[in-house]
Amino acid sequence: MLDLKKVRENLLQYRWDLQKRGSNFDVDKIFQLDDERKMLQQKIDALKSQQKQLATEQNYEWAKALKVEIQTLEADFADNQTILRTFQLKMPNFLSPGVPEWRDETENVEIRQVWTIPTFDFPALDHISLMKKHDMVDIERWVKLAGARSYFLKNDGMLLEQAVLQFALQKLVKKGFTPFSVPNIVNTDCLVWTWYFPWWEEDAYRLERDDQWMIATAEIPLTSYYSGEILTSSDLPKKLVWLSPCYRREAGTYGKDTSGLYRVHQFMKVEQVVILTEDVAMSDQFHAQILANSEEVIQELGLPYRVLQLCSGDLAIWKYDSHDIECWMPSRNAYGETHSATSFLDFQARRLNLRYRDEDWTIKYCYTMNNTVVATPRILISLIENNQTIDGKIRVPAVLQPFMGKEVIG
Repeated sequence: MLDLKKVRENLLQYRWDLQKRGSNFDVDKIFQLDDERKMLQQKIDALKSQQKQLATEQNYEWAKALKVEIQTLEADFADNQTILRTFQLKMPNFLSPGVPEWRDETENVEIRQVWTIPTFDFPALDHISLMKKHDMVDIERWVKLAGARSYFLKNDGMLLEQAVLQFALQKLVKKGFTPFSVPNIVNTDCLVWTWYFPWWEEDAYRLERDDQWMIATAEIPLTSYYSGEILTSSDLPKKLVWLSPCYRREAGTYGKDTSGLYRVHQFMKVEQVVILTEDVAMSDQFHAQILANSEEVIQELGLPYRVLQLCSGDLAIWKYDSHDIECWMPSRNAYGETHSATSFLDFQARRLNLRYRDEDWTIKYCYTMNNTVVATPRILISLIENNQTIDGKIRVPAVLQPFMGKEVIG
């Protein structure tokens, strides 16, 4: 959600950002609704003042007549507020000046590649073949119990997943992030506040009996943790990290990435969130920092990867700036997305009503951002396939060996 005053003051820039996104959002319509809101409010306030004066003069008949008129205007005002809020919730964010103007995901800009893509002097296996060889995964039973895009990890498969998650979590805690365990079931408001609704209803799992939802990422409950609160500038920045299951229906992806562990309904994720003051330069600084945190994890795992700057045509309308990290996956003969770092500025905080008092005691909206530290089982694809040996074993990266208690699987 955006500050309409800011949009009016920067209208040319906002129209240009909409054009770069390829968005047809009707900004004039929202201004019209906002003007109507102001006009109705002025009329209501004037009539209430007049009504109060008439009551003081004991002119009760006129005061009663005004009450009916006020009620009619208040009903119109409520209708206006409902429509205006609907428009505001769908209003695209501003774009960072650094976002390149291109059409779609095929034109995202590669910022850097880290480490050379490996070549094998033996017939390399895909992750499922390797995992089945070492009894790390069960495919047939997962389909029997939960259908497609479900899975069982077992033996060293389960232990490897836990090793990756604990390694990533502990690294962020050592960097000063506060660890959380979060609820997996939330109210609808949480998904509206954090931008997932009204765009992601089809991808979320709904518990209809209780009108609640399974979380698609722990960003939803944890960023909502401070909703409706007023922090102080001395409280900020807040650096939060958590490990939790995530659930996605993957609506619209039927027939896409159906084999293996790339696109599944349930996965585990360690996620980082930063809440900070209204400072664009600081936001850019922390965006780079959380991106670097994730890169550090991948580098210590020894995985080849690249970093992409998302272009305007691939940037979701709630994002101010975003970078993806893609790890090399030999069986796909391509990089696959494993991380996404996103800055919102105050877009998310306004929906959350998340604010702070600065040194002058002025109340302002916070800025927010988040990034994946690591997500499983997708990262296991790259981890297992890049570490396979000629005899079909799997090397365990040095940083994971203390968690696994072994150097090699197999």
